[in-house]
Amino acid sequence: MKNIFLFGIFEIIQKKHVKMNLLEGKTAIITGGSRGIGKAIVEVFAKHGANVAFTYSSSEEAAKAIAADVSKEGLKVKCYKSDAANFEEAQALATTVVEEFGSIDILINNAGITKDNLLMRMTEEDFDRVIQVNLKSVFNMTKAVQRTMLKQRKGSIINMSSVIGVKGNAGQSNYAASKAGIIGFTKSMAIELGSRNIRSNAIAPGFIVTEMTEKLGEDTIKLYYEAIPLKRGGTPEEIANTCVFLGSDMSSYITGQVLNVDGGMLT
Repeated sequence: MKNIFLFGIFEIIQKKHVKMNLLEGKTAIITGGSRGIGKAIVEVFAKHGANVAFTYSSSEEAAKAIAADVSKEGLKVKCYKSDAANFEEAQALATTVVEEFGSIDILINNAGITKDNLLMRMTEEDFDRVIQVNLKSVFNMTKAVQRTMLKQRKGSIINMSSVIGVKGNAGQSNYAASKAGIIGFTKSMAIELGSRNIRSNAIAPGFIVTEMTEKLGEDTIKLYYEAIPLKRGGTPEEIANTCVFLGSDMSSYITGQVLNVDGGMLT
């Protein structure tokens, strides 16, 4: 009888008669939400019922198209041109979101860049810029939303690190340093903010198939796949789904962790 009941529940879910909105009623800020992984996070969060404020750096038209596409009745999705690497802009964004949305329940620090080169050829400017955009932005945005989350006595901060921040990589010393720094910052915030029910976790994506990685060429991509136990690259949606888990109450007892979403690359 029990098995028949469970089969019936499974069949209902398969037929999509049951819809799970894991983020219903929550408001999320997502930096760098107009393309790649960030765009997927915006889309998946909206599907799970979250109100979403996301940032973009250049293409206003593309950002507004995303917001319009994922918006639905009873759900608010809005884009903001804001540079998370700029302290004042981060503060202004958080203030605006609280005024327009009423709360900030989830922060996803996703904005990031690469400026790869061997150390002997890397300029000071390239090193500083990657640290500023990838790491300083996490400090800026976390500090900006901290007061609101402390008042609410709840919140989930999700920082986008990388497997490169865990293992390092030749030609990416600036990127690796920034992503390793994110891990240290994440763990420190977990300790610092945990007593107020604010969780802080990081995701370390492996080889994710985006417009950026597709430019590497077929032979290079093949070499990456051969080194991955699952023999394929990940999708932006798979990273977004991990963000849903960490942003939802399903992960209510998880903080200070780094989730490697890498197909087993670091195994």
